[in-house]
Amino acid sequence: MKRLVGRDVICFANDWAGDPLSKQHIVRSFARDNRVLWVESLGNRAPRLDRRDLTRLVSKLARFRQGLREVQRNLWLLSPLAIPAYHSPLARAINALVVTGLVKRAMHQLGFDRPLLYTFVPASAWVIGRLGEEQSIYHCVDEYSAFAGAGQEIAELERQLCQRADLTIVSSQSLLERRRPFARRIALVRHGVDHRHFARALLPETDIPDELARLPKPVLGFHGLIAEWVDSGLIRRIAERFPHASVVLIGDLRIDRPIWEGLPNLHLLGRRPYQDLPRYCRGFDVALLPFVVDELTICASPLKLREYLAAGLPVVATSIPEARLFGDAVQVAENDEAFFAAILHALARPGPRSERSELVADQTWDHQIERIHQLLT
Repeated sequence: MKRLVGRDVICFANDWAGDPLSKQHIVRSFARDNRVLWVESLGNRAPRLDRRDLTRLVSKLARFRQGLREVQRNLWLLSPLAIPAYHSPLARAINALVVTGLVKRAMHQLGFDRPLLYTFVPASAWVIGRLGEEQSIYHCVDEYSAFAGAGQEIAELERQLCQRADLTIVSSQSLLERRRPFARRIALVRHGVDHRHFARALLPETDIPDELARLPKPVLGFHGLIAEWVDSGLIRRIAERFPHASVVLIGDLRIDRPIWEGLPNLHLLGRRPYQDLPRYCRGFDVALLPFVVDELTICASPLKLREYLAAGLPVVATSIPEARLFGDAVQVAENDEAFFAAILHALARPGPRSERSELVADQTWDHQIERIHQLLT
């Protein structure tokens, strides 16, 4: 198999810190045999004057002051500042000038020449042709214009990016259908899974954390960011319909909390380290994917879906297209009553089981990234 070897790669993506997303998995693979400059997120929306965005801004200023730094072998990090006002042609022009200058200076420091430009950021359409790149790739993993606060200017920038990039890679069938009409060249590469990591949930020696082990069974569990795409009303109704079960949510909370107040069987455990997630999965009887069905989730390929399956868990999901790829291992529900019935069905064979894990054993990140290498060589 051909692999990308000995190349210089410039990647525009999200902030480096945090649990590994698809971007980190892909770029770490590139860094095995190539040199990579990771340019942290330019953002997809204007910041709000809330604590989270202000904290992120302070952190970004601190990282900007650090300049270029190596975070692992063959992988360097650059944190430029940009004006998150994509409706403004002037702001976009300033961003292009300033960020291009910073990236070119980093390229000079690292000795990068004729790089591969690999961007996950729809607002980076302006960068194509400015860095002397040999090839340009846009990897689209979400319907970015559907995020709260994004606006239609992101959709227009993304259209320009697809039209200008040599290759557009998408992570779901819905994204493929939506980008195909205006992409120069397009390919579908679905997300992979760190199968070895999550399959630890199947091992008898993997201990269940005390905070989970002491809760009443069955445990109906969710892990991941609890944000706008999670149906908080459905989660409340699940807890009400199954009062003797423990509904457990693991992850940062980015939505209003009052809708869950007063439910003694609903447990918000907060974010837990990525390395510990298999331990929590081992304690789940059923894994939940309670997403709102809208323009954002119709195009999504949730990482947690394959992570749940790699852990051997039965999954109950709302009706998003990517949840329909795994047959009976994922029960897809069209409405609340169907969701409740699917939970009861899943509870007939609860907890981690090897046959479910084997369904995604050949969908590792290494396997999916092989496909990307084939597209680029």
